[in-house]
Amino acid sequence: MARGNFILTALGSRLTVDIQAQVDALVAQFGLEQKSTQRLADASLLQSDIIDCIEYRLVGDSVDIEAVRKAALALGETLGVDVVIQDDLRGQVQPRLICFDMDSTLIKAEVIDELARRHGVGDEVAAITERAMRGELDFQQSFRERMSKLAGLDESVLADIAKELPLMDGVVRLMANLKRLGYRTAILSGGFTYFARYLQETLGFDEIHANELVIEKGKVTGDVREPIVDAERKAELLAAIAEREGFTLNQTIAVGDGANDLKMLASAGLGVAFHAKPVVRAQARQAISTLGIDALLYVMGYRQQDLTP
Repeated sequence: MARGNFILTALGSRLTVDIQAQVDALVAQFGLEQKSTQRLADASLLQSDIIDCIEYRLVGDSVDIEAVRKAALALGETLGVDVVIQDDLRGQVQPRLICFDMDSTLIKAEVIDELARRHGVGDEVAAITERAMRGELDFQQSFRERMSKLAGLDESVLADIAKELPLMDGVVRLMANLKRLGYRTAILSGGFTYFARYLQETLGFDEIHANELVIEKGKVTGDVREPIVDAERKAELLAAIAEREGFTLNQTIAVGDGANDLKMLASAGLGVAFHAKPVVRAQARQAISTLGIDALLYVMGYRQQDLTP
């Protein structure tokens, strides 16, 4: 049972009076007192993406924060909005490092599935990927099984796919603002360095950590160099980067969509499941499911007027 201060952020394309009333009812249900509210984004004033966002500063005694999180997630799913609650550490802790998964988080694709499709084994690999992301298969085992099916793929296919990577909605705006505001950013991906490096060059990530494909004589061999970036490795990398840069874990944010992101999300000060599978949303402390990835900026507390379009 937690005592203290909390921040609840309601986000959606439109926060109607009825939606706001239901959020107020959720707050009252758990005995939380509203210290203040502020509108961080007003859809009627935005010239590009339509986002409404209201931030509630709350205080409560003997609050079961896990019960509040589950109720907030359920309410958001019912209303088609995001309702995110977190401990209020503003003024005490300033996040400095933000680590992202890549596939289905920064881009609208699972690259390994696209590689497999080009190699004629798409259905087989996609089925394995889906089970792995739901947490039904051990990541390393499933990863090696999928990789083996790519043996013989021509290296030129990688370049073709990199040029066509579909960026996630809001990622350009998110990265432009994070760079302007001075955050250190990293990609921690179970995907491949070839594509992470492309995103680094395109969007300006400070560092990347992903799996290195072994290529011989212009062909993918089906192997990757050790160590494989799996769930444990992602969490280790987040902690190692934070320590190297002189940040505490409370100063870190992690964003991902799959089961292999859960340890990273749990380790970070703020762990956000983005457009994630139900099992991941249920276990993560925070989740964004209805908006582009730039909605993260509002969960971090930035106002519309603080941000570039």
